[in-house]
Amino acid sequence: MTEPDLSRQIDRRMRLAREWDELVEQVRALDGFEDFLRPPRIERLRDAAVGGPVVIVNVSRWRCDALIVRAGTEVTSVELSELTLDAVTERVNAYLTALDDDQSAHVAMVDAADEELAGRLSRAELLAATQAYLRVNAATEAHLTGLLAWMWDVITEPVLTALGLDEPTPDGQDPPRLWWCPTGALTLLPLHAAGHHDRPGVSVIDRVVSSYTPTLRALLEARSRSTSAPAGEVRDSMAVVALSETPGQPALPNVTREVELLQRLLPDRLELLSGEDATVAAVLETMTARRWAHFSCHGDQNLAMPSQGGLLLYDGLLSITDITARQYHGDFAFLSACKTATGGVDLPDEAITLAAALHYTGYNHVVATLWSVWDRGAADVTESVYEQIVQDGRVQPQRSATALHHAVVRLRRRNLDRPSVWTPFIHIGP
Repeated sequence: MTEPDLSRQIDRRMRLAREWDELVEQVRALDGFEDFLRPPRIERLRDAAVGGPVVIVNVSRWRCDALIVRAGTEVTSVELSELTLDAVTERVNAYLTALDDDQSAHVAMVDAADEELAGRLSRAELLAATQAYLRVNAATEAHLTGLLAWMWDVITEPVLTALGLDEPTPDGQDPPRLWWCPTGALTLLPLHAAGHHDRPGVSVIDRVVSSYTPTLRALLEARSRSTSAPAGEVRDSMAVVALSETPGQPALPNVTREVELLQRLLPDRLELLSGEDATVAAVLETMTARRWAHFSCHGDQNLAMPSQGGLLLYDGLLSITDITARQYHGDFAFLSACKTATGGVDLPDEAITLAAALHYTGYNHVVATLWSVWDRGAADVTESVYEQIVQDGRVQPQRSATALHHAVVRLRRRNLDRPSVWTPFIHIGP
């Protein structure tokens, strides 16, 4: 390149850089775009905490802290001196392994029951598979009990104490709201359920209504996001995906119970997709046109390739990638689905989940599960939540976090020594 050509190239790049700066300034002059291409200002992000404090739990090799974000005041830090990156890694790997072992033993027991019914296994072999599962499950419950206690001691109790939430909420009152924003491997753990549940009042559940948010910005956007759409495009109705029988998967007998519940509470506002009608294409199309969604089916979470997790429909997987390819005008989604954390034990930098994908792409409130759930337990929670949030034939999404809290408290009361039954349920959103 000759010197004149080089000079012209430099002049052109400088001219384009000036034009770029001018265009960015024009965009920032528009209402609502003041921070275009800028990191969000903390003054703005604090507005995410207008409904209650947001706790960002940061884990690093140097030190671990909880950053408490409250509206209208400075962010405060609580040093978590007993928490380390190595401890989190060890705990999360052990936790995922325990859940995977439990799931495998349960599947083996169910398969043995089918084989015994078909005459291919003896009663003694079925009994052996059942006893093996009971042993594994007992170990899983013990592991979860220890994990919940550890999280209380090193993470949640110091946070609640710093917030002045050091006493259980009196009976008959709704606890205050609190949002958890864990980072790294902690995104896989049930912080909302931390506690010594054999000691009354010594748990997160006894003191606050917990919700989760992937980021402060996601919560802020959910608070301000409009779910309105052009007239006629989105209806105040619910897409219900119900698969009691899915090719290659165990039966889910309580799916029928959930469908009957929704038909009773929302008789004129349901679009039911079940059996052969519950295909990936049909479900995506129906979701786009309705404000509420309920999924009662099998789910899967692939921790090695998280974008390939999703819901198992009649003709295949409705993946996170499929979900995020669209935008929705949704108020509420309920994921009454299992197998949400059984894909592996390698730790990702961030947990990418179906629930988070639905939240990012337009659903303000999402109820979901962290791992495989008991079919009956999921139906119990579903029934309790909807009985509380449906009024006059319409879903009231803003009640969903508190409704889920009360449903889980009741389930815990009946299954105190089985945390796997009531711990998985979470709420994401404002």
